[in-house]
Amino acid sequence: MTSETRPTPAKKSTGLISNLLLNVVIPAIILSKFSGEEYLGPVWGIVVALAFPIGFGIWDLRQAGKVNFFSVLGVISVLLTGGIALLQLDAAYIAIKEAAIPGALGLAVLISQYTPYPLVKKFLLNGELLDNDKLYAALDAQQQRAQFEKKMAIAGYLVASSFFLSSALNYILAKVILVSPPGSTAFNEELGTMTWLSYPVIVLPSMLVLFFAMWFMFSSISKLTGQELDTFMHQP
Repeated sequence: MTSETRPTPAKKSTGLISNLLLNVVIPAIILSKFSGEEYLGPVWGIVVALAFPIGFGIWDLRQAGKVNFFSVLGVISVLLTGGIALLQLDAAYIAIKEAAIPGALGLAVLISQYTPYPLVKKFLLNGELLDNDKLYAALDAQQQRAQFEKKMAIAGYLVASSFFLSSALNYILAKVILVSPPGSTAFNEELGTMTWLSYPVIVLPSMLVLFFAMWFMFSSISKLTGQELDTFMHQP
């Protein structure tokens, strides 16, 4: 309010500027400035504003050539926001939805810590980025695999905490800003304001925690193997 023998070169991921424009800037401007009765009106303001992130999400999925869980989740989230607004349900449902999605992801990461398949490995030990076979061979050579798993567990708690932080901030922001009844121009303007503020208030703090988890894991790899991280990265 961003996997895996490579038969063909991977398609370039979309740029940050395009992402911000289509997911944040354009929808926020439409909601804030063009939802009045003299322009689009509250209903069409919502429809047109949300068409940009939905269209971008679908296009990004097609460009990637595979299903990206987070892209799908993003499209679903936008659809839910639009549905709640168009049905003129209580704004509290948007606050709950905003908190529920990252909260559920954090819970999934936390629960998976106690299974043989922790999700943190999916997030941080990316098969497209790191040669995991080479990494584990180096860890085994230093007899540090068990220590590395402990470090990964700590990184898992950090990743889960980033989702929980996002959940809490999402809920607080929505509750503070969305005070007008859905279906009104004022509500659309508030939704635009929430979209503007989502990046500095929510995304940046959560990303800082996530980047710290990545730094912790990457520095642990270097310390435990005695080799530079580049040694284990796939070369282009």
